[in-house]
Amino acid sequence: MTPDFKRRTIAILLASSFAMASASAAWAADAEKWPAGPIEIVVGFAAGGGTDITARTIAQHLSKKLNVPVIVSNKAGASGEIGLSYVARAKPDGYVLGMTNMPGLVSIPIERKSRYQASDFTYIANLVRDPSAFSVLNTSKYKSLADLVADAKANPGKISYGSTGVGTDDHLALVQFEQLTGVDLNHIPFNGAGPLRIAVLGGQVDVGGMNVGEVMPFKDKVTVLGQASDGRSPLAEDARSFKEQGVNLVFASERGIVAPAGIPDDVKQTLTRALRDIAQDPEFIKQTQSQFTEMDYVEGAAWKTRLDKATEGFKKLWTTTPWSDS
Repeated sequence: MTPDFKRRTIAILLASSFAMASASAAWAADAEKWPAGPIEIVVGFAAGGGTDITARTIAQHLSKKLNVPVIVSNKAGASGEIGLSYVARAKPDGYVLGMTNMPGLVSIPIERKSRYQASDFTYIANLVRDPSAFSVLNTSKYKSLADLVADAKANPGKISYGSTGVGTDDHLALVQFEQLTGVDLNHIPFNGAGPLRIAVLGGQVDVGGMNVGEVMPFKDKVTVLGQASDGRSPLAEDARSFKEQGVNLVFASERGIVAPAGIPDDVKQTLTRALRDIAQDPEFIKQTQSQFTEMDYVEGAAWKTRLDKATEGFKKLWTTTPWSDS
């Protein structure tokens, strides 16, 4: 082997090694980019309810934005606590997100020793709100809230009211309604809006506490006695509000996206930008309107501030009207 050949061979080997090292470094850098694989959005309620439908709509748009599959998984139970605690314990890498439902998000740690706390999450953004509502079968003898109140006063504790779980907006709407009207209804919690809707349609409960978006697709069979917007909802103009019937109740399910606490800042920023774009997407807005839900986009710190304020309000309610047994 001549000295020149030896030098050329060494140079080629060194260049090859450098190229391989560069390719390896580039591959590693690509592998660190987020997202590099499927994302899971966890819903703490059974499939078919408003929170589940909202999550699936967001998943479709988020998948397009991030170019990865976004899968919705239902981990139902304990009024959403099972799903939220799963997210709280997940690896903080952005691949597990939670679809939240306020008030349950903040009310559960008030009413019980929960498996998660507010500090367990990174708050990305709230996207929509869906007013609480009281509904009955079209064949019901109740045609207004006044009818329900009169019968409830004549038969305390005998009229059944189904909710989507203890501490949910549907349950807390009942607690406040009872407080405002002086009635006592028989609360029956279900494992989400899907099972509750089946019970309402089957006549197993007298009144169903479901959101406007969960009721309106079935308006040929179900009548909204009252809905808890400040006034008539533009998405359900025939549904009278509680306020116009003399009951000062304004309440809604607020739905947003959280991640485990401690996710990398760049991941949080990417998620925030994606959700901000989705909230401004005319197709997403059109879909939410078709689901009878209202846009309510609030992100990051502003959303957390609003949740903290709501938490203080529910703590005060708990001291005067503990709802876990009501």
